[in-house]
Amino acid sequence: MTEQKSSQFSGSVAVPMAIVAGLFFIFGFITWLNGALVPFLQTLCDLSAFQAMLVASAFYIAYVVMALPMATIIERTGYKNGMSLGLFIAAVGALIVIPAAYAREFSIFLLAQFVIGSGLTILQTASNPYVVKLGPAESAAVRISVMGTLNKGAGIVAPIVFSILVLSGIDGVSEAELAVLSESARDAKLDELSQQLVGPYIGMAISLVVLGLAMFFAPIPDIEDEVLEGQENDSISMSGVFQFPSLVFGALALFFYVGVEVIAGDAIGLLGKQAGLPNSINSSLTSLTMVFMVIGYITGMLTIPRFISQQAALMLSAVLGIIFSLLVIVMPLELNVAPGQTATFADIPPAVYCVALMGLANAMCWPTIWPLALNGLGRYTSKGAALLIMGIAGGAVLPPIYGHFADTGDGQLAFLVAVPAYLFILFYALKGHKMVRWKNGDASNAEAAERA
Repeated sequence: MTEQKSSQFSGSVAVPMAIVAGLFFIFGFITWLNGALVPFLQTLCDLSAFQAMLVASAFYIAYVVMALPMATIIERTGYKNGMSLGLFIAAVGALIVIPAAYAREFSIFLLAQFVIGSGLTILQTASNPYVVKLGPAESAAVRISVMGTLNKGAGIVAPIVFSILVLSGIDGVSEAELAVLSESARDAKLDELSQQLVGPYIGMAISLVVLGLAMFFAPIPDIEDEVLEGQENDSISMSGVFQFPSLVFGALALFFYVGVEVIAGDAIGLLGKQAGLPNSINSSLTSLTMVFMVIGYITGMLTIPRFISQQAALMLSAVLGIIFSLLVIVMPLELNVAPGQTATFADIPPAVYCVALMGLANAMCWPTIWPLALNGLGRYTSKGAALLIMGIAGGAVLPPIYGHFADTGDGQLAFLVAVPAYLFILFYALKGHKMVRWKNGDASNAEAAERA
């Protein structure tokens, strides 16, 4: 393996780190913007809750459908130009919102989400391994943690910006207010509301194009995949990545991680509602989960690799995830509020706080799984990154499973679905990331563990 740079904080690395950090904020902003867009489109297009959730489905499905084509593109363009192309594709998706807004046509909105998701797929596929390879392997989780902090910070900013740019100056758009209007007056009001999207999304498209051009001409190195011994004459195909069990298990670990991350972020409001908290508090509970995630990221940046290895951090994350998931089930959910008194943030039940603490457990999963899974792939790195990106599909699969059990049983007990997910992550931390070959894999485990 070629020798890595001795310090990720050298002058030659600081500039590309800063530029890529900006990209992580951007696709974090666009991703978390969907949280505000879903209820907005539900009103705008008169959708059921199931139909409204298709916005997120169209977005996340792009990660599965487009990950492999985007990996092929990255092999041809390189990581740097791949990130630039991803910004251009996302800009096209933003422009598709314009005809969707004028027509108030939900299917066009879904197409826009798919195209935006496709652009972010190539950004994710290129930027995550780029960050991993931009410095020493043992501190890769620290660099990804920096990016994750910016990503979650964008999640706090995005809904606020959306409200200011889209909802400001528009009155009479609640369900109750729209219900009392005549059909023609209601259509006129919805048209006015829909067209509020045009200006912000034109601005987003222009910003993405400018950033794409800036990335294309940016003075940052285009890191190439290493050619390991025995790979000189390899024909790099997607099927080839399945020879690395540490990568395959890593993709599954990411699948389960993203699933429990979305559950912790989205279901906390549902549990607050079950507890009897007012909507004004429930709508803010996701931010509480993000606060604990940011605390986890900062902790990781301060401790890895100085005091704890990436593998140990992932093991600790899995154990904490199991503990907090079980505590959600057994801790009190009742409100201790006098009759007629409105609950405040001080009255949030312990079970709800335990859901927020799952954010602390989740924080270091993404930053540690990536370097462990990509370790030793050589020329298969870009294809391996595509397989890992496909693991994001867990965010579309596990939350509905939680929702099914919450609808048919108890929302508190339904958090049991997170336990097997964390158990698999624990398996990956202890065993899975060391398996470098499907047969006689343990023979090389010591070397793999040392590299991690």
